Amino acid sequence: MTVPPNGISMTGIEPHLRVSSEGFTRHWLSRKLQIMRISTPLALLLTMALFLPLVSVEADQNDVRLNGLFDALVQTDDTSMLSEVESRIWTIWHEHPNQNVQSLMVTGIEYMNRQYTAEAMVIFNKIIQQYPDYAEAWNKRATLHYLLGNLQASISDIDKTLALEPRHFGALSGLGLVYIQQENLPKAREAFENLLKVHPNSSGAKANLKMVNEAFRLNFI
Repeated sequence: MTVPPNGISMTGIEPHLRVSSEGFTRHWLSRKLQIMRISTPLALLLTMALFLPLVSVEADQNDVRLNGLFDALVQTDDTSMLSEVESRIWTIWHEHPNQNVQSLMVTGIEYMNRQYTAEAMVIFNKIIQQYPDYAEAWNKRATLHYLLGNLQASISDIDKTLALEPRHFGALSGLGLVYIQQENLPKAREAFENLLKVHPNSSGAKANLKMVNEAFRLNFI
């Protein structure tokens, strides 16, 4: 999920298919570790997470590279580092062992971004039908349903995304946004709280949770 109602923060949510080169990452990480003066265990953890191979035979939400990256999300609150780790996670989520499927996903995302919603829906439906265990296909269709105003369908697809990848902070953010649209503040708060359990330093989730809590406070005054 990527598209917020007005005033809702989307910081750190779903940059589209950004991949940093190994050379840039290596230079950047070395500079950051010197400036931050972080502890040796944390430096080692972040180094291992960001130096993982850019390709894997086990792509998508089951990729073993994700474990170290999610550990890094918890261990650092540096905004530049968080952005880099988030980007790597999104890149892996978009990957698929079948290159044809991955190419089809890129096309579907391009159609969605250009508001060719019918064409995008056909692509996402096809991928889900053939590869129902591919979490990111469900997440993209959830986003499309949200754009079309099909909020219950969006929730259904988000639930499927989270069943396949419980750590999917993008889906959890989207779930919170859908519930805000439905004016279901308790459910929205629950979604953002669950997001912060897997991504405790997400500035977007913190901002949205603060906004929801403020709405609660005003409703009870």
